[in-house]
Amino acid sequence: MVNLAQNLKSISYVKAHTTEVVKYVEDSKSPVVITQNGEAKAVIIDINSYQKTINAINLAKLLSFGENDIKNGKTITHENAKKIFEKTLSGNK
Repeated sequence: MVNLAQNLKSISYVKAHTTEVVKYVEDSKSPVVITQNGEAKAVIIDINSYQKTINAINLAKLLSFGENDIKNGKTITHENAKKIFEKTLSGNK
């Protein structure tokens, strides 16, 4: 679990130590929270963590669509899905 309170850095610190902060984020895979006037304003994370976050959000959206389809009765049987896929793959529409 990431403890964001441990990685608080002021914006002036980040400006003065950008290279070190980026290296820390890259090496530790821990985000750094940038503060301005004592308030959290932004987060720096490594690129792989960012990509994983985007992927997780997109997967959650897809699951949400599926859940809504189930709630609204917009489902088909496995057999019907199989027939549709076979028809599509064979080029017959």
